[in-house]
Amino acid sequence: MSEAAPEALRRRAAQLREALHKHSYLYHALDDPEISDAEYDRLMQELIDLESRYPDLITPDSPTQRVGAPPLEKFETISHSLPMLSLENGFDEEDVMAFDQRVRRLLNIDMDLVYVAEPKMDGVAVELVYENGELTVASTRGDGFVGEVITPNIKTIRSVPILLQKSGEASIPARIEVRGEVFMRTDAFRKLNQQRLQEGEPPFANPRNAAAGSLRQLDSRVTAKRPLEMFCYGIGIISDMKFRSHWELMNFLKALGLRVNPYIKKCTGIDEVLNYYEDMASRRHRLPYEIDGIVIKVDDLEYQERLGEKSRSPRWALAYKFVPSQETTRIIDIDVQVGRTGALTPVAHLEPVRLGGVIVKRATLHNQDEITKKDIRIGDTVLIQRAGDVIPEVVKVITGKRTGLEKGFIMPDTCPVCGSPVLQPKDEVVLRCINTGCPAQVKERIKHFASRAALNIEGLGDKLISQMVEKRILKSYADLFDLDLETLKGLERMAEKSARNVLEAINKSKHTTLARFIYALGIRHVGEHTATVLAQKFKSLEALMAANEEDLMAIKEIGPEVSQSVVAFFKNPENKKNIHRILRSGLVLEGDETVQKDKLAGLTFVLTGTLNSMTRAQAKQRIESLGGKVTNSVSRKTSYVVAGREPGSKLDKAKELGVSIIDEETFVKML
Repeated sequence: MSEAAPEALRRRAAQLREALHKHSYLYHALDDPEISDAEYDRLMQELIDLESRYPDLITPDSPTQRVGAPPLEKFETISHSLPMLSLENGFDEEDVMAFDQRVRRLLNIDMDLVYVAEPKMDGVAVELVYENGELTVASTRGDGFVGEVITPNIKTIRSVPILLQKSGEASIPARIEVRGEVFMRTDAFRKLNQQRLQEGEPPFANPRNAAAGSLRQLDSRVTAKRPLEMFCYGIGIISDMKFRSHWELMNFLKALGLRVNPYIKKCTGIDEVLNYYEDMASRRHRLPYEIDGIVIKVDDLEYQERLGEKSRSPRWALAYKFVPSQETTRIIDIDVQVGRTGALTPVAHLEPVRLGGVIVKRATLHNQDEITKKDIRIGDTVLIQRAGDVIPEVVKVITGKRTGLEKGFIMPDTCPVCGSPVLQPKDEVVLRCINTGCPAQVKERIKHFASRAALNIEGLGDKLISQMVEKRILKSYADLFDLDLETLKGLERMAEKSARNVLEAINKSKHTTLARFIYALGIRHVGEHTATVLAQKFKSLEALMAANEEDLMAIKEIGPEVSQSVVAFFKNPENKKNIHRILRSGLVLEGDETVQKDKLAGLTFVLTGTLNSMTRAQAKQRIESLGGKVTNSVSRKTSYVVAGREPGSKLDKAKELGVSIIDEETFVKML
């Protein structure tokens, strides 16, 4: 056991922590340093030396904690108090004018509105939770509703205060959820890539990928070596405080020591916003970081509240994107891919070209109408772009480069995979393979079922799924739950350990949420958000399967297209058969109210150590869904301590207080 620090050194450590927090605030938030970098480094080194000699001096808010902590086994997840919505995009001046007209019409206002405009950072969205001024939790945006906890990694970013600072009359709220964008400067990105190449590691494609990869390190000591920064753009929930405008809120964040982009601007009327866009577009390539447009927000917070949100984006904000990165290349060939719903999509194979930081080899051609309209031919030289800077697409053909050897392309009248006839449903431009047993559809449905946002079956990659479908081991996603060790061991490049890992992942996936399972089924027009809406409304899979179109249409966010698709899906005998097979395999759906809801009512649990069958967040959700309560500390009021692998000091505390300790197997049986 290490020796306790003398009182004089304890006071010195406190002075050093206070001084380092202050100078970090002056440097990063106010851009007004009072000491040199060398002096700052000297103070930091003195504190590091003190804490090395006397570990009892280390506090959670110490600036030295920015160096990172030992590796985690995996990220925990956390639900956002308020959803972190995405933004609706505008790509030209007409879109922005339409946004302004729509907002003023909804508010019934004729005069010019005040907007706040700021650069749209090309980074990674995160949320920071401060309680009584101290950073307690940091998480990624995730799917907008649930993110991954990355607190140790965020603490390594010097521009993120571990402790909020008071400035002027600003008081520190009891709780504030700050939202912002983590990014990497372009010069730091180039330097990092040079270093990776020298060390024999692959370079990152672009600064955004570098920032995302750095944030999602299980070892925060790796993150600490990456030059990440952050700008804040808004908040989730804040306690005991009200603001009149977004501009006022941004100034409040600055007063607390949080960084806000210096190019943020208040604009009166949409014309000022358009001028701001042109200004930022001209500065774009001179900025020290990458931006891909501007964000426009209604300034008045009361107006924001009146405007509200759509299913995935607020009505009071718009992302006005810059002209996407474009490049010229040649179409080598065109083939057709078959998706999980049977949709046939023509895909252009291109001469490889670098576009927006990545090498592009393929581009979607959407459908036959698009090919005909743009007169796209095999052999054509074309201008391509990444739509929304993500999906490559052909913008136009450079007809002046034609040689006469180019060949036209017509979509096939039979499926290129199974040979079945294809049909074009009424009011659709897409052709569809009518054979639901088509191997391509089966593969894509299983991939979707096992994907991260669905049942999240780790280790079940595309190649393994393709091999099992081709060998007729899998004919539907229900067959996944019948796999055994001998079958998997018999596959190419599948050792026993890998096979056991896949089976363990499939077994873990049996504990999921109702919303995830609905999404995993792959019902047409039902994405992640719609699946969540359906789960919240119907409460059980049984009730959803029995719903008719009128029941579904009564839900605010569900229209006729979704209603028809959901009803048709659950009427299909094959779909019903697969669902019942999966349920019989032992699937447990959290949030399904056909499960007894008060089974754990009155019981309090504490979790310690690592669980094999589920994450801590999943265990917490399951306990709460059955009426139980989860706390972080053991007391005499604790009903059970659930001890996983490598339990911590909570186990000792439970033994000391005589609290019941149960292992994971007992816990799962109890659930």
